[in-house]
Amino acid sequence: MKILVTGSSGHLGEALVRTLHDANHEVVSLDIKPSPFTTVVGSIFDRECVRICMKGVGTVYHAATLHKPHVATHSMQEFVETNIHGTLVLLEEAAACGVASFVFTSTTSVFGNALRLPLGTPAVWVTEEVTPIPRNIYGVTKTAAEDLCHLFYRKRGLNCVVLRTSRFFPEEDDDRVQRQSYDDQNAKANEFLFRRVDLEDVVSAHLLASENASSIGFGKYIISATTPFLTEDLTELRTNAPRVLRKRVPEYEQIYQRYGWKMFQGIDRVYINSKARKDLKWEPKYNFTHVLSHLRKGTDPRSPLARVIDSKGYHSVIFDEGPYPVE
Repeated sequence: MKILVTGSSGHLGEALVRTLHDANHEVVSLDIKPSPFTTVVGSIFDRECVRICMKGVGTVYHAATLHKPHVATHSMQEFVETNIHGTLVLLEEAAACGVASFVFTSTTSVFGNALRLPLGTPAVWVTEEVTPIPRNIYGVTKTAAEDLCHLFYRKRGLNCVVLRTSRFFPEEDDDRVQRQSYDDQNAKANEFLFRRVDLEDVVSAHLLASENASSIGFGKYIISATTPFLTEDLTELRTNAPRVLRKRVPEYEQIYQRYGWKMFQGIDRVYINSKARKDLKWEPKYNFTHVLSHLRKGTDPRSPLARVIDSKGYHSVIFDEGPYPVE
């Protein structure tokens, strides 16, 4: 089956192309930036380019996007053109060509201000039932693109699966206080408890979304590592995450002490992947326990796929403060 991957010069796009090539699929890969994993250099809102790429395609993995780090350097109009207009062009051409499955890479950033609750309230147990309240143009355009996917399922019968991925980027956090307070690998290890996912698990979720699209029709799924926390932990998590973790994963403390690491004092949300595991038959391999097992052995906890793909960055310039500007 012929497959179209958009955003193929990016982090997830390259990972998808590599994996699909290894499985001997015929891949058309589209990006505005050239790379060894991009066969067509062009824009997703160039209709003629998209139409040519779409010929004979059975599955579309739409990973091309302007990301949160672009909010401070790109206009709102550019976000609308790429994330909304570009998605619309792809959906229209996919429907016209009879594509069997359209998998859209969204983000947990769509939840935005729905997760920003006052101190003294419990951490948020984030499932697909939480209503997004986007806090910037990135979140607004991604939720609009999700709605376009739903519209094309209802009006055109195009099977669309939306994957709201949590953090899998290798770059440093944009929060200056976080960077100053925690070693980067320490912070990323902590995030596997509630808001991070390994790149290989993200790719496997995309492949399974395509395989199950015909039976799902339309669905939205949170793609994040499986948490050890329970709903009964939410109140204490907000103020004393180390104590909760000692109950759920007691071995962590000795391993962290060896590295001079520390757990975040408070955690304000926990992303829940149970719907994706059930509907997509997704079995993520990489979680906090996996990280601890590698720390115990002194080995790299990242998947082989995550290790082989270098940081892509988001900008062609280097900024004085942080990996990228913050809005």
